[in-house]
Amino acid sequence: MSERLEDSAAAGGPDDRGDDTLRALESHGFGLAALTDEQRHVLRELSVAELELVLDLKERLDEAGPEVQAHSEIAGGALF
Repeated sequence: MSERLEDSAAAGGPDDRGDDTLRALESHGFGLAALTDEQRHVLRELSVAELELVLDLKERLDEAGPEVQAHSEIAGGALF
């Protein structure tokens, strides 16, 4: 992922990289439609390393999600 973002940033300007960042976030399940322009601006300015960290955290949370959801459904969330 980082190579693709770095390549597109080199090919275009910072706006292109920001657009790639938003596309990457959306393709990984981040709902950007509800965000304000200011919030999207912050996300557009993420560095490649920051984006990779955010995507890694999202992946790890998604992997843990089904287990947490199962406990919530079975025990009514009493365990959490």
